[in-house]
Amino acid sequence: MITEQQPNHEPIWLTIIRLLRWDKPAGRLILMIPALWAVFLAAQGMPPVPLVGVIILGTLATSAAGCVFNDLWDQDIDPQVERTRNRPLASRALSIQVAVVVALVAMSCAGVIALYLNPFTFWLCVAAVPVIVLYPSAKRVFPIPQLVLSIAWGFAVLISWSALTGKLEVATWLLWGSVVLWTLGFDTVYAMSDREDDQRIGVKSSALFFGDYAAEAVGVFFVGTVGLLGWLGIVMQLQLGFWIALGIATVGWAWQYSRLRQPDIPKPLYGKVFCQNVWIGFILLAGMITGCIF
Repeated sequence: MITEQQPNHEPIWLTIIRLLRWDKPAGRLILMIPALWAVFLAAQGMPPVPLVGVIILGTLATSAAGCVFNDLWDQDIDPQVERTRNRPLASRALSIQVAVVVALVAMSCAGVIALYLNPFTFWLCVAAVPVIVLYPSAKRVFPIPQLVLSIAWGFAVLISWSALTGKLEVATWLLWGSVVLWTLGFDTVYAMSDREDDQRIGVKSSALFFGDYAAEAVGVFFVGTVGLLGWLGIVMQLQLGFWIALGIATVGWAWQYSRLRQPDIPKPLYGKVFCQNVWIGFILLAGMITGCIF
């Protein structure tokens, strides 16, 4: 399983960094990637630099707030899970009051950044807030809470695309669908690392829902991602660079699926697959940019 180590007597600023997960950049980057996919595709490969900066800052602020909300919801669950028991709220290294203040600051920063965007996109940002805030509660009532997270991830596409164009198009929804399926895939893998703890505690996850067929479900999600990205490439008439990148991504996802079907899965594999998807996302971003320009 993926473990987190609790330093002793660390300064409060470092504890807050851990609360925001800024010490684990993979999780921040994997939200930023769909947003960058959307803005570069919407701009045919060359978006305005200031807008790219706004999107990067917005994803950082939003994901930071999401992490705090997650830990506030799960402060009594996290201590019972090996992977999360040393998070600041679970270990009582940080008070709830400080966490609430940090969440409000992060959301306020995201709100100020959203004011830079057009009215349609601003209201999409507002619509995303309940999903971000309530997602962590989904594991208590919804059999596939990773789907809620995937929809939250999908807002990154809708917001970034409309920030440039002021509208949503067929290509936007194809990209949205691919991001939802991709997120379902890699987050189901992530949930597989917590299956024993989640079952014991009584919370829900896609890994538990699909049971012995979790690896097959991940494979289906990745196949769907490839199919929708291929359809997007045709609709947008993307060039060779995109198809090369999609080919590399397909090989990567096929390898991950094959590893997940092992009878005995090595514990570090789940975290490894998650990090690999960050690299796959950036490879696809490079392919989208080159596929638009050349």
